[in-house]
Amino acid sequence: MKKLALLPLLGHHQYTLANGLRIIHQPSFSDVAYCGFAVDAGTRDELENEQGMAHFVEHLIFKGTQKRKAWHILNRMENVGGDLNAYTNKEETVIYSAFLTEHFGRAFELLADIVFHSTFPQREIEKETEVIIDEIQSYEDTPSELIFDDFEDLIFRGHPLGRNILGNPELLKTFHSEDAAAFTSRFYHPGNMVFFVWGNLYFKQIIRLAEKLFADVPAVTVDNRRTPPSLYTPEKLVVHKDTHQAHVMIGSRGYNAYDDKRTALYLLNNILGGPGMNSRLNVSLRERRGLVYNVESNLTSYTDTGAFSIYFGTDLEDVDTCLRLTYKELKRMRDVKMTSSQIEAAKKQLIGQICVASDNFENNALGMAKTFLHYNKFENLDTVCKRIETLTADNLLEVANEMFAEEYLSTLIYK
Repeated sequence: MKKLALLPLLGHHQYTLANGLRIIHQPSFSDVAYCGFAVDAGTRDELENEQGMAHFVEHLIFKGTQKRKAWHILNRMENVGGDLNAYTNKEETVIYSAFLTEHFGRAFELLADIVFHSTFPQREIEKETEVIIDEIQSYEDTPSELIFDDFEDLIFRGHPLGRNILGNPELLKTFHSEDAAAFTSRFYHPGNMVFFVWGNLYFKQIIRLAEKLFADVPAVTVDNRRTPPSLYTPEKLVVHKDTHQAHVMIGSRGYNAYDDKRTALYLLNNILGGPGMNSRLNVSLRERRGLVYNVESNLTSYTDTGAFSIYFGTDLEDVDTCLRLTYKELKRMRDVKMTSSQIEAAKKQLIGQICVASDNFENNALGMAKTFLHYNKFENLDTVCKRIETLTADNLLEVANEMFAEEYLSTLIYK
């Protein structure tokens, strides 16, 4: 594959093949490139008797195709210093590769083979099921991670969004080749995915290779209509886990990925419990009082809803004090409008964090894939920063009163 000349970087390119596959490319001057498929299918798309199937398929997709055994798949990119990777979440599955730019053709052909021609050999399923069960058991032994899944189950009670991505060990043991094939036959079609490339490549060459590789892959209509969760009712739950320390989560449903108020909540979240040591919760609970080692707040946006949460771990006897201080900070954000200097400092910090994070090309490529998959567009860094810059103190106060009202919040405590 030819590399781009060292000219000023252009914006991204996009194209749709006749079979519905959307392709997006962001030029880069790095010698390392990334490409892959983002499939619009995740945990929430599983049937009741398929819980864990999206993640199961993600593991098994590397274990054999119509023309390759697992060993050949593994070595195809590793022999040239590249790698293969994949992840599953509630709404998408991503299979991708990192490699030196000159090996783009090798990576693209391999990924196309994996995504469209996997056979899910039964002998490999039996081995990989044990690997996934070990993963589940390891996860269940880590309450600081497990509580995040249990909290989503609490706020999305009875809905697939509340399901654990890894699935249930007893159900996993019943899965066979034909079950994995049935899942991919419903969702793994060109019109229900995107192919993304981040690298020093000519877009015309990418399209030519795509048309060659997918010449015999037909367009298939996919029914991926999703049922939104029912009306949210706040809950308070204490689970006795006999843990060394208490683990606490507070939060609620959040804005969906298309809601304009999401940017204001993004900034509020960063002020409240973002990664900076100067976040309000970190200063109140850790720096001033030494009550916690870690306190954080998080946002997740789905296509039709979202989740906002605060997490901290503390000694059993300090739970009530930490809860009181957390609610105090939330009340301050609801009641006190930020000054112009406070809001400018908060914007500056968040924009700086985003720009520093943008130095990671792999994360950039994956973020582009997810955005293009769900919204059919890709915003560059300047656009994101400008959206943050337009926020006002009134915007933040309005969203704080919607999202941080005490009666709207659910609580989950492991003791």
